[in-house]
Amino acid sequence: MIFTRNNQIKKRFYQGRGAARGYALVELVFYIVLFAILSLLVIDAMITMAKAFKETTIQAELVESNAIMERISREIRGSYDINTISTSDLKLNTKDDAGANKTVEFLLSGSDIQLLENSVLTGNLNTPNITVSNLTFTQITTTAGKAVKISLTVRSDNDAQNRSVDFYNTVTLRGSY
Repeated sequence: MIFTRNNQIKKRFYQGRGAARGYALVELVFYIVLFAILSLLVIDAMITMAKAFKETTIQAELVESNAIMERISREIRGSYDINTISTSDLKLNTKDDAGANKTVEFLLSGSDIQLLENSVLTGNLNTPNITVSNLTFTQITTTAGKAVKISLTVRSDNDAQNRSVDFYNTVTLRGSY
């Protein structure tokens, strides 16, 4: 009877341990599945943030290209005459800070807008990751003075969709009136 009683106690003990072990296995599988779902959500959020950051960077590059148009417009406004003008080249007669005559030229060379002062290259107006696909100058002459119509098209080299942005402006030469 002692053996029977001991066997019954052992049986209950091992049955309890088996049930606890089965519960731990279900609990472990549940936590693994929960961790996997949370990991997928975090990874998806990171991918979405990376795409949004890239898009924001591309848009910022294109908007910053407005500085090219502003620089050209400022130089035209400050000049007193047009030296030469063609569709992609504009050379202006202006004065420096000391009052001496100088020339300022904007030239589309490949996909870069070059700035030349007194026929010396001072650099490109666009950043290396911006491609200028179109630059057009048109002279407007009236009895009141002269003006230059500018058309500029740029795109970002980082943009896989090859979107472009157009800028337009018409600027009057202040020295001409």
